[in-house]
Amino acid sequence: MVPPLSRRALLPIAALCLAARPGRAQPRPAVVASFSILGDMVRQVAGDRVALRVLAGPETDAHVFQPRPSEAEAIRGAALVLRNGLGFEPWLDRLLGSTRFAGVVVTATEGIAARRADPMAGHGPEAPDPHAWQDVRLAQAYVRNIAAGLAPLDPGAVEGAARYLARLAALEDWVRGRLAAVPAERRVLVTSHGAFGYFAAAYGVRVLAPQGLGGQAQPSAAQVAALIRQIREERITAVFLEGLGSQAVMERLARDAGTALRGRLYADTLSAPDGPAPTYEAMVRHNLDLMVPAMLA
Repeated sequence: MVPPLSRRALLPIAALCLAARPGRAQPRPAVVASFSILGDMVRQVAGDRVALRVLAGPETDAHVFQPRPSEAEAIRGAALVLRNGLGFEPWLDRLLGSTRFAGVVVTATEGIAARRADPMAGHGPEAPDPHAWQDVRLAQAYVRNIAAGLAPLDPGAVEGAARYLARLAALEDWVRGRLAAVPAERRVLVTSHGAFGYFAAAYGVRVLAPQGLGGQAQPSAAQVAALIRQIREERITAVFLEGLGSQAVMERLARDAGTALRGRLYADTLSAPDGPAPTYEAMVRHNLDLMVPAMLA
């Protein structure tokens, strides 16, 4: 028979129980992420150990997001703000200035060699392309930067990042495996705006887009006509919608080129939780699952 515990032996256990009571828990640090893809990365690294606010949420165009007073209040109360950088969210820079934010700002693209924007896409020749997350290897650099910023607030961030990085390494292999099934000359993609430059460079895909990096510049009639001729001549079959604005240009382009639109890709935002791309990993898989059959058609 096991003897009963003495009163003295119970004291350390009682102390541990008191310390573990919910009322004694430390408040979760407040973290703000500029847009939905960054917000998902924070969730994968930190889970519910931080109180996360995502400013430009799912199905929101972060290029033209207009902060409300509640977003300014979220910034003022945050311990950490995470942004993409490379000119992706200039509205956040203005918000940080107007709120006199004194906390830590982490730029997820820190240390990444930025691609230059195509000057024909409505941007100056020195403008950086901000869409680095479209290369899954660079998304891993995002995660390392995010984890480094979270670690002083969340001791579990390092372990959470290690698990997430392992999944992203597997995702990178999966992307390369899917595209390996497509002959090099068929790896051509037409989509609404120039958000897939890093994807193209990383995976040997040629991407054609009638609109600029921000998706706001309207192409000229001559540009659209030239792209229609190219689609016809090269028999390009991977033509997609992307973005949240008017799709009239892409609908006309596909119709006049005699091809079909193959669905909607996600580039700058995640979908709603019940949509096809509620997380970064799901977004990449959704896009590839549309692209590959269309390229092979």
